[in-house]
Amino acid sequence: MTEPAFLSLGSNVAPEDYLPRAVAVLKDVGRVLAVSTAYRNPAVGPVPQPDYVNTAALVETDLPAHLLHERLHAIEDRLGRRRGEDRYAPRRIDIDLILLGNQVLDDDGLRLPSPMLLKRAFVAVPLAELAPDFRHPISGERLSLIAERLRPQAILTPLPELTASMRRALPVGQG
Repeated sequence: MTEPAFLSLGSNVAPEDYLPRAVAVLKDVGRVLAVSTAYRNPAVGPVPQPDYVNTAALVETDLPAHLLHERLHAIEDRLGRRRGEDRYAPRRIDIDLILLGNQVLDDDGLRLPSPMLLKRAFVAVPLAELAPDFRHPISGERLSLIAERLRPQAILTPLPELTASMRRALPVGQG
């Protein structure tokens, strides 16, 4: 049975290269239904670094949560992501599984829905763009309301050219 997977993608090392490349290979985990606007936003963390660019993708998949999570990590690795101790380190690509249908899960390093959805505008705003009426599996709030609540605290600058580039990178027949 297929389910909608809501993914958050980010990069602050050559995002104009890595985000379209990541979108292009999401076909490895399912059928890409849509990609949101790309937004530039200040990096989060204790050390100054380049701004991030974040976007979201909606993918229809039949993969179970842990296998999907594993495959997303494999895509990151293929695109040159190197994991270290600093969780705030600059990165070429970051792909997070935020929602998988209405699944609620908290085990083996995977939490669904991701807590970031209720805390970070750079996650909530792009996801709400893709499915504004989708409801958070625990709170029951629509994604649009979560985004509205978080948006005023954020500096999100839309990047239309990068958005167009990512959408052109979608596999034929997807998006």
